[in-house]
Amino acid sequence: MGKAVSTVFSVVLGILCCLAMSSLLGESPLRVLYILINGSFGSLSAVGYTLFYTTPLIFTGLSVALAFHCGLFNIGGEGQLYMGALALTAIGIMAPELDIFSAPLLGIGAAMIGGGIWGGVAGWLKTYRGSHEVIVTIMLNFLSYAICGYSILHIFKNPNSQSPESAEIGNSYLIGGFGEISRISPLNLSFVLALFVAFGVWFLLFKTVWGYEMRLVGSKPETARRAGIKVRIRVIEAMVLSGSLSGLVAVNEIMGFSHKFRDQFSGGYGFIGIAVALLGRSKPLGVIFAALLFGAIQKGSLELEIDTEKITRDLAGVMQAFIILFVASEAYWIKWGRALKNKLVRA
Repeated sequence: MGKAVSTVFSVVLGILCCLAMSSLLGESPLRVLYILINGSFGSLSAVGYTLFYTTPLIFTGLSVALAFHCGLFNIGGEGQLYMGALALTAIGIMAPELDIFSAPLLGIGAAMIGGGIWGGVAGWLKTYRGSHEVIVTIMLNFLSYAICGYSILHIFKNPNSQSPESAEIGNSYLIGGFGEISRISPLNLSFVLALFVAFGVWFLLFKTVWGYEMRLVGSKPETARRAGIKVRIRVIEAMVLSGSLSGLVAVNEIMGFSHKFRDQFSGGYGFIGIAVALLGRSKPLGVIFAALLFGAIQKGSLELEIDTEKITRDLAGVMQAFIILFVASEAYWIKWGRALKNKLVRA
């Protein structure tokens, strides 16, 4: 059983397990499956929302995948996307009169810089202080929550709202959508940006010397050192770029949708991005499809609360967990597939 086939098999098995659970709860599995599919792709609005939920998962999935290639486990995407949102908000509020051509570019750059700095801190601590990136990025997540919470409540607070949110950014920073589908859903042009970024990450990783060196650092660090590659620099660069990718989530949320920084706007995108990267096997194209699957599950599960009596949106998290569990058991599926093939050959 090849890797692609085993991945598809794991996804199908995870979905079937959740449907079996719904049967135990007294709901028809076929009806639950229909609601999930129809809720995700059954209308133009549903497609728009599905792609809207997919966009941040592409960014965070790419972030985690890039770090994986350098032998790093970036679990700090949540904090990095918040710091990217804070940087974008600060620029958008302090310089609201920029022209419509330079403002979006400045906003995207600010989001990348904010997330990149936060990722770079973890990279520097790992290389020069020996701190494990998992521990550091988890701690930085909580620190970013505090910084962002204080900023939107005391520095950039919206004076016309009692909700914990910032004032709106300048109109020149806003990005458009796709016509009719964006009038009935929050889908915006950041989805296209996500696809371009995925292509850029693929090109950088697999078509450049820098990407080869970074992958060598991740797979064979001692060989990389003996080859004269600056391992410490590559690790820091990887974490900076990884953080920058997570920071781009702010473009979808702030420039494309809400136009302001709302406290706790992320639906756990930084953590779900880990699952997306694992399911996508850390390949940019795989990340896109994995993000689309998780985005569809997230959108479809919202309909379950309306159309069923005993199932809530929490089914999305359970289904994602099952899928990742079976993907993590890939070695078993491959071994089982080979044994079955040999058995059939002997027969």
